[in-house]
Amino acid sequence: SMLYALLSTSGHDVVKLTRTSSTEPNTRTWDPEAPAGDLLDGIDVVIHLAGAPIAGRFTDKHLAKVRDSRVGPSRKLAELAAASQVEAVVSASAVGYYGADRGTELLDESAPPGSGPLADIVRDWEAAWDPAREAGIRVTCVRTGLVQAGGGGLLPILAGITSTGLGGTLGDGGQWFPWIALDDLLDVYHRAALDPALEGPVNAVAPGGVDNAEYTRTLASVLRRPAAIPVPKVAPSLVLGGRGAEELAFANQRAIPAALQAVGHEFRFPHLKKALRHELLRAE
Repeated sequence: SMLYALLSTSGHDVVKLTRTSSTEPNTRTWDPEAPAGDLLDGIDVVIHLAGAPIAGRFTDKHLAKVRDSRVGPSRKLAELAAASQVEAVVSASAVGYYGADRGTELLDESAPPGSGPLADIVRDWEAAWDPAREAGIRVTCVRTGLVQAGGGGLLPILAGITSTGLGGTLGDGGQWFPWIALDDLLDVYHRAALDPALEGPVNAVAPGGVDNAEYTRTLASVLRRPAAIPVPKVAPSLVLGGRGAEELAFANQRAIPAALQAVGHEFRFPHLKKALRHELLRAE
């Protein structure tokens, strides 16, 4: 919804693809398993954001839902784009591509994929766009980090916990926290749609990343609350299961935005404290 607002007020004609029929203007019904042949008629750029939520217990059923909502539908759209006049595709992706734990290794876009269920899904998701690439269409996969948005997602949950005084590091807090402000993520998608210099994988993370301990201290400082109680490692496992906790709560990916820096991209919020103050409406 935020990207739609940005694009539509920036002079672009935006067409929404929805999985249910709608009478809303500039909307087309999209069947992910069998998209209509004329679905992309008159479209210059496809921006793909759809997929079942990743958060949850990493059961085989949950992982199958995450995969099936991404890989197959993306390939079908790629095949349709290849037979159309589409010039570019911008697809959501994730830093989960690099695996659950890469230690302190600096991960630019040329780093090899990691191992694990989430890395396998993301790798196959990105590869699903091969029919579009083979047709000469520019494809950009936005490997998104942990989005900081005051209106939903991860930040309100962490802020809510921290505001009670019960916030603290996850485990020892040494795992890297590849964050990005919502406004910066929107800018990345906007630029990827228009700039031919952005092609292939793009790490959508802020420069100069932080680890979980620094993130926790910064959030506590913004909220003016203590953050002295570490969260025991068993706690996320009770909610996410063992595999889910390792892949999500304790994920350790020191991703850097090398592709964006190579094209001189400027971040609105390169520093964590200012980003959190902006999203949480907290004055200096």
